Formats: sequence, C-alpha cells, structure tokens
Amino acid sequence: MRSVLIVLIALVWLGAGCSSVGSNGGAAGKKTEVVFWHSMSGDLQTVLHDIVADFNQTHSEIEVKPVFQGTYEEALTKWNTVAGTEDAPTIMQTFEVGTKYMIDSGQIVPVQTWIDKDKYDVSQWEKNIVSYYTVDGRIYSMPFNSSTPVLIYNKDAFREAGLDPENPPLTYSELKEAAKKLTKKKGNETVQYGFSILNYGWFFEEMVAVQGGLYVNNDNGRSGDATKAVFNEEEGKRVFELIRDMHRDGTFYNAGQNWDDMRAAFQAGKVAMYLDSSAGVKTVINHSPFDVGVSYLPVPDGVERQGVVIGGASLWMMKGSSEEEQKAAWEFMKYLTTAPVQAEWHVRTGYFAINPAAYKEPLVKDEWKTYPQLKVTVDQLHETKSTPATQGALITVFPESRQHVVKAMERLYEGVDPQEALNKAVEETNQALQQEN
Repeated sequence: MRSVLIVLIALVWLGAGCSSVGSNGGAAGKKTEVVFWHSMSGDLQTVLHDIVADFNQTHSEIEVKPVFQGTYEEALTKWNTVAGTEDAPTIMQTFEVGTKYMIDSGQIVPVQTWIDKDKYDVSQWEKNIVSYYTVDGRIYSMPFNSSTPVLIYNKDAFREAGLDPENPPLTYSELKEAAKKLTKKKGNETVQYGFSILNYGWFFEEMVAVQGGLYVNNDNGRSGDATKAVFNEEEGKRVFELIRDMHRDGTFYNAGQNWDDMRAAFQAGKVAMYLDSSAGVKTVINHSPFDVGVSYLPVPDGVERQGVVIGGASLWMMKGSSEEEQKAAWEFMKYLTTAPVQAEWHVRTGYFAINPAAYKEPLVKDEWKTYPQLKVTVDQLHETKSTPATQGALITVFPESRQHVVKAMERLYEGVDPQEALNKAVEETNQALQQEN
C-alpha cells in the first residue's frame, strides 16, 4: 500500500504535469545527461544551480539538468507516478523521513553499489550524517542538505532580564526559569514570551532522541521493520509535560505550523527563545535587530545528552537509469561532496558540510569569524553519540505520523493530558503502520 502521504497530496501532480525532460539526453549530443529532481527553492535553488553550472563546465562529457519539483512531498508524489519509466529522473532529492519509503520502493540503486565499484573512501564523509542513511551496513543515498535543530535566543533580551547571554539554558529547569524571566506583560497582554516550539513533528522527534528515546520499536526500525510506535514512553512524556507546563505558566508561545511566522515572531521580539533548524541560523541573524545566540537542544534534568538526529534530505540514484547515466550521476555526487563545494554550500546555505574537511577551507574560516554561531551547530553534531535513537527512525508512514504528533501538540494547548495526547498519536501511527505492513 502506498503511504497515505502520497494519497493526500496526489492532487498536486494532477495539475503539475510530467516533466518533459527524460533521463536519456539526446539534445546534449554525446554528453551523458543526468536529470536531477530537487526541492530547493528561492536562494537555495540559486546556490544549487551555481554548483551544477560549475560541474557542467568542468565535466565536458556530462550535463546535469536540475529540475525543481516543488516541496519534498510534491516531488515524491510526482516521482511515484514515473518511477521505473523513462520519464524518471537519474537523481532524486528526498527528505530524510522518505528514506524507508525509497528503500522499499524497489526503484533505487543504493549508492553503496557505486561506492564499492569505485572503491570510494566514505570515511571522508561526516559519520554522524551518513549513519542516518545507512541501513544494515549499506549507505542507500548520498547525504546532501543536512541540518539539526538548535536553540536560538535573543541575547539583548537575556541582558535586559538579568540573564547571562553567554550561558543559555541547557536543561528543562533552566529553560523554564529563563522563560519566566524573559516573559513580559503589559496589563493583561503578553508582549514577549519566553519560549516557543513550532508545531512540527521534527522538533518533537529530536527532543525525544536527544534523551536517547526511540520513536518506534526494533531499534527505531533499524534492527527489523518497526511494528509499533513507542514515542509515548517516558522521553516523549517529558517533552509534552514541558510544553504543557510552560503553556500553562504563560511563558510558551503557540506559533502554529508556519516557519516564517515563527521566525517573524522572534525577530519582532515577541519570543525570546525558540527552536529552529541549523540551516536557518544565518538568515535569522541577518534579519534580527538584536544580538542572536545559538545553543544546543535542552535536555531534561538528570538526563545524559545523546545528541541530535540529522534532518534535511539526501540524493537517490534511480534504478531505471542506464549504467552510463548512473556512472555520470555518481561523478556528480562525488563532486558535490568535495571540500571546496561543501564549503560553498555550507557558507551560502547554512547546511552542514557533508565533508568535514570543508570546515578547514579559508571560505568557512572567514565565515565563522563573522558568524561564530554556525560553529555551535557543527559542535552539537560532532558531539552526538551514534545510537539507534540519534540515527533516526525508519518507517514508511513518517510524514503521516508527524501530522498525528502535530495534532497531539495542539491538544496540549486545549488542556488535554500529555500522556493522553501522546497515546492517541501513537495509536494513530500504529494504525498507519499496520496498514502499510
């Protein structure tokens, strides 16, 4: 059965039409054409196109054609209709929670195949990023745009509240205490809230994983197919109780589900601390009229920090492509992971460098002098312990499960008991898992 995600957003494809660019190039003459479907829009698309143009200039026998296909969900819907046909791309960018779906599709070639053929040394790739896309010892896709969550805070507001801007909260009790001091009222109106988390399942998953908690059974679906969700256990309950307590105290701002709204609230001084993607750090700094600090995800008191799970997306090679096209796609993938290219990608987008050697490039060193906050995001990644919790969960119905978690978070604001809200989300996820299996 297809993921419910595919059913829910299939209408997007009906009006979009199939890309006229096939995986077999003719117009390019003798060049091997690599059709690259991606979901990078705006400034990210500009950076990607620049990198592709540089590759095409330096590889006269290959032409990579980047084709924007909408959001990750929209692109996956489109791919689902052409997978296994000549209209399928050579390379497909898919978000991290699509990993299990792509593997189970039977329409991909694990990049491990080309790593082995080429005797390519993957030790040069960031191990805490690669581990997410490694299943049963095989690397299935090439990590590309990778990010993790961080705590972002208003240093000026910290100073005004008598808090040390160089010592942000690292535990739940410190977070609660700081949020109370940062919350400001004028009459009955709260003009500045202490803390906020976007109503988005990713942040919940990360706050469970940093405690060492699992999202689903069987080692997060990595020692065997997951059969049930377990995010309603102690780790998940602590997260929901934190949100419930802070919302009840009036120190938590309900930001809804829109990333831009969340960032706008922070930049306007409506929220003093919030969770964001490491890839958004530079943009937030550039658009905030105050000093911005970046720190690690807070953990419950007495809990040992395990680290963060990789978010973002990776690149998949398609099974229907010819050997020649696959080889050309692999050349492009290798090019993307070189230190100079990754340095440019990191500096211009805020995403992590897949190749840590990029951090030694002059371009990055100069950038970190201007934006020392970027180094904090990398430090948090490097300090992550590789466990089934921080590797991330593998389930085909992940996008659907995230929506159940979002509904559960919204129930918290309505006064529903944290355990009850979590149990409902787990029950709904289990139903989806059973249908999928």
